[in-house]
Amino acid sequence: MFEAAASDRVRVVFASSSSVYGDVDRFPTPEDALPVPLSPYGVTKLAAEHLAEALARSQQLDVVVLRYFSVFGPRQRPDMAFARIAKALAAEQPFDLYGDGSQTRSWTYVADAVEATIAAMQNGSGVYNVGGGDEVSLRDAIAGFETLAGRRLHVREHAAARGDPGRTSADTARAEADLSWRARTSFEDGARAQWEWILKPQR
Repeated sequence: MFEAAASDRVRVVFASSSSVYGDVDRFPTPEDALPVPLSPYGVTKLAAEHLAEALARSQQLDVVVLRYFSVFGPRQRPDMAFARIAKALAAEQPFDLYGDGSQTRSWTYVADAVEATIAAMQNGSGVYNVGGGDEVSLRDAIAGFETLAGRRLHVREHAAARGDPGRTSADTARAEADLSWRARTSFEDGARAQWEWILKPQR
C-alpha cells in the first residue's frame, strides 16, 4: 500500500499505536521518547513506522503517523476491555481482569480519534500522539461502568498479561500545535455513549 501511495503521490495516514513506546519512564509521553515495545503488536507497529519512514526518504511517500492511545466507544472491537466490561455488565456475566487493575491509560474516545485523523490528513507532517485527556485506571473504569449499569461487575482476576505496560499517558502538545486538535470527550461521557450503544439491539 505504501508503495502504491508513493507511486500515485497520495497521502497516507498510518494508524500506529501507543504500544510502540512500551514501558517508558516519561509521562506524559512525547513523540520523541525512545520506543521500546514490549509486545509483538507494538513491534509490528514500530516496524511499519520504520518502513513508512524509509519509503518517505527513498520514494517520497507522503505519510503521517498517528500513535493512537486506547481508543474506545460505540462499535469497539468485542475483544477490547471496555467492550467486554459493558457486555458482561449488560448480560450479568463475569469479566476476566488481567493484572490488578491499577494500570492506567489515556483513554481516547473514537470521535476524537476520527477528528485527529481527518486533521492529520489535511495538515499533518511527521508523527503525532492521539490520546484522550483523561488518564484513568482500569479499576476506576470498571467502577464508572458499574455506576452506569447500576450493578456490580463480577470480576475474575488473573495474572497480568505479558507485554502489557503499567501506564500510558499521551503528550499531545504537537497535535495541538500543528493540527489544532485535542481530545474533547471526557472519559465519563465516552463511557456513557459506549454503555448506551451496548444496550441497543445490534443488527
